[in-house]
Amino acid sequence: MQEQTFNMEEFFHQRMEEEWQIKRERQKCLNLLAKKGQIVFTGSSLMEQFPVEELCMSTGLEKVIYNRGIGGFTTDQFLDNIGPMVLDLAPSKVFINIGTNDISEKLAEDGDWLGRLSDNYGRILEQITEALPDCTVYVMAYYPVSEEKIAQSPWGRDAFGTRTNANVRLASEEAKRLAGKYGCRYIDVNAGLTDETGSQKTEFTLDGVHMKPSAYAVVLQNMLPYINE
Repeated sequence: MQEQTFNMEEFFHQRMEEEWQIKRERQKCLNLLAKKGQIVFTGSSLMEQFPVEELCMSTGLEKVIYNRGIGGFTTDQFLDNIGPMVLDLAPSKVFINIGTNDISEKLAEDGDWLGRLSDNYGRILEQITEALPDCTVYVMAYYPVSEEKIAQSPWGRDAFGTRTNANVRLASEEAKRLAGKYGCRYIDVNAGLTDETGSQKTEFTLDGVHMKPSAYAVVLQNMLPYINE
């Protein structure tokens, strides 16, 4: 009898696929109940973990905001699910933060992660602006990271090793260029998140990349002029 070996990476990937499927189906169901023409926050985990509903209640912001982020998504997966994540809601405003998971040489066959990110992000903005010509699209600068905190975590180094602040800045510069190309609004709402070195403040971060609610409270305050305009 042949002994079967346990593949942790394969198991993890399968679990992620199952979780993604649940979240996709949940978003589709929620969209059937949602109001059209409202505000949508969309992207990957850094958007999914944005507790915008609770923060709005805490600050008295009376806006209808739907969060359609899915953790772990790359720009490829976003493109495959752009309907439930943006288009189906026909929003008046979209705040988008997608692409941090693309900052990885493993995803690009030639190692050109920035080129891959740029191509996909361009297609995302093209599809949104063509399908929703009256929607204002806000392309968000990527959040800074704490390389020190990433280095302290064994799994963090493996998962986020290429997500340095230098690479984050390169990605943000490309996002800004693409926003201009497709007539979108590029916004940097990161004021107050960094220390004197330009890294994400350690008191704001969970693992060097993902952020605590206190950090999102700062981000939301920075976003208010755009949400209310």
